[in-house]
Amino acid sequence: MKLLVNKMKIAKAGRKKVQDLIQRALSGDQGAFTELLDRHKRLAYQLALGIVKNPAEADDLVQESFIKAFRSLSSYKPQFAFTSWLCKIVYNHCLDHLRRRKIKAVSLDEPIRGQKGNIKREIPDWTLNPERLLIRKQRMISIDLAIDSLPPHYRRVIVLRHKEDRSYEEISNILDIPLGTVKAQIFRARELLKKKLKGI
Repeated sequence: MKLLVNKMKIAKAGRKKVQDLIQRALSGDQGAFTELLDRHKRLAYQLALGIVKNPAEADDLVQESFIKAFRSLSSYKPQFAFTSWLCKIVYNHCLDHLRRRKIKAVSLDEPIRGQKGNIKREIPDWTLNPERLLIRKQRMISIDLAIDSLPPHYRRVIVLRHKEDRSYEEISNILDIPLGTVKAQIFRARELLKKKLKGI
């Protein structure tokens, strides 16, 4: 009985700590958000990995899910367990990812069957479209400028992750910083980039 009471006290203290971290994160405390991320990343990763079966994809999906969770943190209702709320976001994001991945392939040589017979597919050739190439080039320049304008500690993690395709563990080793800090910095860097690139 005494053990059960102690476990209930520990669980209650844990919930109070999470609620405190949520309030601090909502008021802009980066450290509180990093601690929230560290407390739940293992559970979120295990859930994502169980769905997508790919460690690298699971890592990215957890990061993206945490971005979604951070954006909607103000809508979280304290009467529900934070873990359940977060896991629902991770689960739904992973399912959306799998749905997007299952794009049905269509043979370009196969004709379209209609009521009046078969119709040959006509696919426009966009490969040498100068306007499209110019737009793509301008977009790449805008992305590079946005990355260059990031604070140095955010810029270096984004370059290592997205330009050099390094894993979170490699980045942690290269920069000699904890894995949780790497993930938190990548999260914040992506958030800043999205704001800078909005409308492009």
